[in-house]
Amino acid sequence: MASARRFVGSTLTAWGGDGVVFDAQLVVSELVTNAMRHGGGAIQLRLLCHGPEYACVVTDFSKAAPIASSPDVFAEFGRGLRLVEALSRAWGWLTPAGPRKLVWAVLV
Repeated sequence: MASARRFVGSTLTAWGGDGVVFDAQLVVSELVTNAMRHGGGAIQLRLLCHGPEYACVVTDFSKAAPIASSPDVFAEFGRGLRLVEALSRAWGWLTPAGPRKLVWAVLV
């Protein structure tokens, strides 16, 4: 996880996205954690830049759709995708051919 956060920090800083580094690191941490916990492992982390928008894409080994649950206030898990939703302009997933899915988030 630390290597993913470092990658996000250094890449976005190099692209001039200093203002979104912290939020992007949180989003990537959640997406990679979900890939590890529910998706059979993370295959790839990609960052994209288009003008003022930055996107992160995490690929995992599962076709199952991510579920943004509404956990009990005392629940230990279940808030990750709600955090992604709160910090991102948009997020979602794609299931291309093969046994994998891509979960993405766009930050501005």
